[in-house]
Amino acid sequence: MTATQPTNLTNSNLYHEDFYLWIETTAKQLRNGNFVEIDLANLIEEIESMGRSEKRALKSNLLVLLMHLLKYKYQPEKRSNSWLSTMFEHRRRLKEELTESPSLKKYFSEVFSECYQDARKLASLETDLSLDTFPVSCPLTTDEILNQDYLPE
Repeated sequence: MTATQPTNLTNSNLYHEDFYLWIETTAKQLRNGNFVEIDLANLIEEIESMGRSEKRALKSNLLVLLMHLLKYKYQPEKRSNSWLSTMFEHRRRLKEELTESPSLKKYFSEVFSECYQDARKLASLETDLSLDTFPVSCPLTTDEILNQDYLPE
């Protein structure tokens, strides 16, 4: 137990009662090599959850970027700085995610088709253009999609 942790709480209870204190306590136990007292079940759950969060973030950023690239290409009369800003931001996020976790490149490839199909539907809903306006297969390469300077014409 840490000095800040109430003595009546086990690490498992602490996880449910004060999550931030649980994190601090667990980090201190790890730093001190006090592995016996670590709440291993919840620590494993949190580490796995972090991996799922990274995947969700990548998928979300890819979806938003693809949708805006489609809108930009197929609705040129509505192009705006807001769209450009959104594309820049989601490309930046994807670059950061793929740089910090290169192993996510495989996941990027795995979810790409699904994200593109969802982006087609969202672009259709947002633009009021028919779904058939947007190609069934993505007309852009991965390099174009991730390139901060590329704009589909």
